[in-house]
Amino acid sequence: MIGSSINSRKSSPGAERNEVKPMETTEMKKRILVTGASGYVGGRLLRRLEERGLLVRCLARRPEFLAGQVGAGTEVVEGDVLREETLAAALEGVHTAYYLVHSMGSTSEEGFEAQDRMGADNFARAARAAGVRRIVYLGGLGDEDADLSPHLRSRHEVGRALRASGVPVIEFRASIVIGSGSLSFEMLCALVERLPVMVTPRWVRVSAQPIAIGDLLAYLEAALDLETDESRIYEIGGAERVSYGDLMREYARLRQLRRVMVPVPVLTPRLSSLWLGLVTPLYARVGRVLVESICHETVVHDDRARRDFTVEPMGVQEALASALANEDREFAETRWSDSMSVGGADPGLFAGYGGVRRGRRLLDSRKCELAVSASEAFAPIRRIGGGTGWYAHDWLWRARGFIDLLVGGVGVRRGRRDPEQLRVGDTVDWWRVETYEPDRLLLMRAEMKLPGRAWLEFEVQPNDRGCTVRQTAVFDPSGLLGLFYWYAIYPLHAAVFRGMLAGIARAARREGGGRGVVGARDLLRP
Repeated sequence: MIGSSINSRKSSPGAERNEVKPMETTEMKKRILVTGASGYVGGRLLRRLEERGLLVRCLARRPEFLAGQVGAGTEVVEGDVLREETLAAALEGVHTAYYLVHSMGSTSEEGFEAQDRMGADNFARAARAAGVRRIVYLGGLGDEDADLSPHLRSRHEVGRALRASGVPVIEFRASIVIGSGSLSFEMLCALVERLPVMVTPRWVRVSAQPIAIGDLLAYLEAALDLETDESRIYEIGGAERVSYGDLMREYARLRQLRRVMVPVPVLTPRLSSLWLGLVTPLYARVGRVLVESICHETVVHDDRARRDFTVEPMGVQEALASALANEDREFAETRWSDSMSVGGADPGLFAGYGGVRRGRRLLDSRKCELAVSASEAFAPIRRIGGGTGWYAHDWLWRARGFIDLLVGGVGVRRGRRDPEQLRVGDTVDWWRVETYEPDRLLLMRAEMKLPGRAWLEFEVQPNDRGCTVRQTAVFDPSGLLGLFYWYAIYPLHAAVFRGMLAGIARAARREGGGRGVVGARDLLRP
């Protein structure tokens, strides 16, 4: 399921298991304001609200950055919760406002707690003055009687400030959020992928109640339809109570990684944050704030959310599997080529050693411009493998196939069903066709023995001078062994991939009656 999801290019972004029934037609006229729409939760919530056809407005400090990410019917207004004078226009005519901003990564002298407090106070006063009927706020779980971390303490303080306005507030308090791209999930991935042996401090064993991003969004969306005129606090979480260590073990199991966890009696949040900064994408200051919060138990004690809403939260295994599958889908839907340099001269065989990274994945991407039609350019691509071969260094392909056979793999002995035609599900030596669009796209998944997952994609796009052929090898390494494999044999990969595209170009030129290659370049620069 996970391996094949990379080709789901037409899936709806943010599609989740828990769906909320649309508002009645009369309710669609109520304007909804979303703050934090450029953030992780806010961006996904925005798409769900747009899909319901609701009247949505977004508050953004830099509207030009958000404008290209919203639907045609969504309004983007400039404003900043730290500047109260900018909020009146954004809140005018708003029925429900989502407050999804925080300052955890702030570097200001006053600190993130002071900024969170100021932003909440400003927004509360402006919402009351504008006649807003409801505020929906996402906070954090944690016992208010305990000595909470600054982050959790600030989350609770923001909720109190919003309620003090007199506007009814629906506050959801959540624990760790599991979803592709979430801060907690990215930290989890990096730790398990990069550390075969992990020294685990006490906070790894503290209980939490992680919630899948789809379930969290379902709660936020359902708050629009909740029939109440008073403020309420809802504790929300997934179906299970687990520790961060349990999450690590389950993630390792899903990724088929063997990991050893060595507990230590103490490792301060500061030392932990520095450690996280070395092995994960987190900044040390953000890591420290996160670790300080993980040190506290964050579980649901009040089950009123399960009684008042129809959301059925999923368990940890399903949430992690969904996050991994979503990560594949989002990768497939992203036009990775848009983020790579496509200008300048050919950077050479080994420029950008190892290709480029997109999340966990490593890519070797190359393209050439051909003065032939798309069908002529695609003809050698649809014939690839089997008796035709791979257009360059076939002896290396055969050698790799022999090694694959020795370790119990399929090798290259399967060949092809038909030398001319392909269809989804066909085998091409050790590849399996996942997506096939005649004269446009071929995507194949590797079925050889690998320390990770691999795909090979060919895409042909017509242009004014003929067409562009783009060839991309994608590798999702499994732990350190996968990284070592990719970088150790990259010199061979680079030669093979470059030669393969050149061979396809020569074959396409013959197909087109000798018309030439306009130009070629490797896309190996970040």
